[in-house]
Amino acid sequence: MKKPTNLVLRTLPFMIAMSFQAAHAQSQTLEKQETKLPEVQVTSDKEQKYLVKQTSTATKTDTLLRDTPQAITVVTQELIRDQAMQSMADVIRYVPGVVTAQGEGNRDTAVFRGNSSTGDFFVDGIRDDVQYYRDFYNIESVEALKGSNAMIFGRGGSGGVINRVTKQAQWTPVSEASVTFGSWNSRRATVDLGRALDQNFAFRVTGMFEDSESYRTGYSLNRSGVNPTLAIRAGENTSVVLGYEHVRDDRTADRGIPSYKGKPLNVDASTFFGNAEMSPTWSRVDALTAYIDHDLGNGMSLRNRTRYAEYDKFYQNIFSGAVSSNGQSVALSAYNNATQRTNFFNQTDFVFDVSTGSIKHKFLAGIELGQQKTDNFRNTGYFTGVGINATSITVPLTNPYTNQVVFRQSATDANNYGVVDTSGIYVQDQIEWNAQWQTIIGLRRDRFAVDFLNRRTNDKINVTDTPVSPRFGLVFKPITDVSIYASYSIAYVPRAGDQLSSLTATNKAFDPEKFKNMEIGAKWDATKDLSLSAAVYQLDRSNVAIADPTDSTKTILVDGQRSKGVELSATGKITPEWSITGGYAYQDAKITKTQSATVLAGANLAQVPKHSASLWNRYDLNSTWGFGLGLVYRDEIYPSTDNTVVLPAFTRVDAAAFYQLNKQVRLQLNIENLADKAYYASANSNNNITPGSPRAVRVSANFSF
Repeated sequence: MKKPTNLVLRTLPFMIAMSFQAAHAQSQTLEKQETKLPEVQVTSDKEQKYLVKQTSTATKTDTLLRDTPQAITVVTQELIRDQAMQSMADVIRYVPGVVTAQGEGNRDTAVFRGNSSTGDFFVDGIRDDVQYYRDFYNIESVEALKGSNAMIFGRGGSGGVINRVTKQAQWTPVSEASVTFGSWNSRRATVDLGRALDQNFAFRVTGMFEDSESYRTGYSLNRSGVNPTLAIRAGENTSVVLGYEHVRDDRTADRGIPSYKGKPLNVDASTFFGNAEMSPTWSRVDALTAYIDHDLGNGMSLRNRTRYAEYDKFYQNIFSGAVSSNGQSVALSAYNNATQRTNFFNQTDFVFDVSTGSIKHKFLAGIELGQQKTDNFRNTGYFTGVGINATSITVPLTNPYTNQVVFRQSATDANNYGVVDTSGIYVQDQIEWNAQWQTIIGLRRDRFAVDFLNRRTNDKINVTDTPVSPRFGLVFKPITDVSIYASYSIAYVPRAGDQLSSLTATNKAFDPEKFKNMEIGAKWDATKDLSLSAAVYQLDRSNVAIADPTDSTKTILVDGQRSKGVELSATGKITPEWSITGGYAYQDAKITKTQSATVLAGANLAQVPKHSASLWNRYDLNSTWGFGLGLVYRDEIYPSTDNTVVLPAFTRVDAAAFYQLNKQVRLQLNIENLADKAYYASANSNNNITPGSPRAVRVSANFSF
């Protein structure tokens, strides 16, 4: 795989020119206008901001969370800091109705209301769908929007999406840095520096470096990132933010341990199956962004978002298969996969407010254009000590290791190139009928055109889908701080799949998979600092492709699964000293139609606990000392839809202590798995199960200067 090219030099001039062109009319009169600096609000470090009451992501307009007819969880920068979160799995742990899967040890994978996805990830509302591990060094907050989200986000978003909101340049000065040391030689440093250059220009730079090991034998992690942004006041009513991010991530692809007799194999949590040294995974991300906002006056605004990103991803793994019936040996297999992708997306939104008598409307009209180019290549691992064409090797459980493997293409390995051109047009009307009643009505039409080339066979497949995604929501407010809502939405996943590589000559004529979400709920701002919410939903998946049970040479579409559940959450302050965030989820997720000999009607969906709960508490004794205590519970889950293996339920206790040494220095101690309990954190399949970490300690120093 080639390394990222001179992306910045090739693309940055174009994006800068585009940004300034959009702002040209206003910038011509810049010198004649008085620019007002934003009001600076200073808050103490003691103030914990776990609660967010407003977001623009769910509707593309600034809307109160209690007026948004959808279950949404926002994880703030302060909560990320207090819990020393360093992975998407850490964030998801406190999102009701969402769990994390192993992702074959090389990528973020979330399970939204029973639907697993590696592609429903966004940054500042723009698609970021490549398979890699995301960091939070430059993140202001993480938003989990549950239910079908196609009206806003386009393809996918079947069970939910996760959106990262980045830190951007502003005129309020920022000077922060942190260092963290922890168990297993964990070392990490971050920096966040921002300044106003003058009244019209401001910059901000965030950066990160980490070099760590793990409780898993042979595992290593080395990553770094830098994200400079430049904010420009291009006139009284126009703002521009330009950004560039480079992320490098090198680590071990860890597929965990196998199962035996229906449960995880009883081995030490450190045991690595396969070969850690021969299981590298790395990613390189280079992204350019240009955000333009223009106030047209009279309640009208225009917004443009552009993101160009190059991704280079590789992973190789030697991993466990089934354990022998006598429990003495285990099968190992191997493969590697390389993917290069370029993403280009441009979103333009026009928002305007209008009143018709006593009825208020907030209209949204927008268009999204995009192109994704993907080069994908896979090799199978062959164990030459067994035979020239042997794709597995059996090794003793006492030493589950091998290095006798070579990698080459098999007759079925991927060697593909695909180009996806997308366009979407959408309209939405948020209607406030009176103080008690509101509705939201939206409709989106996408065009998803795939040109797919199989280089091994030279087969070319061309498919175009044009799904229409509606959204309807009704909000009733008996009092100002309480909302009761109902919503209905539909989303589609084209046959190319999450990673645009699942298109075949067999499935190319099939309609996209369809997801229909119905939800009712209630939200209550119990105090100015505490919000409560509840949601009841039903999510149906249809157009699932299976082999025809009456003719194995044919493939048919069936209604595939149904997820029903309840989600409860609470975030904010109980008292001025006591901050909380937590939730509970009940999920009943079933296969509704037999899909194969091992996927039977009535089976439970993989990776979905019936009950899960989390609660984080922070209590500040005074301006100097604070303490944190977290509880995470997850019910038993099945790693696979065959329901033959069970991962047991667990409860994990985490703790923290905070010490404000002075105005500039804050010390922090985090302990994960305080009781040092053995548990199993996630899985990818019956024989790829990740043991949870033993007790782990992190010590951090945070500096403000």
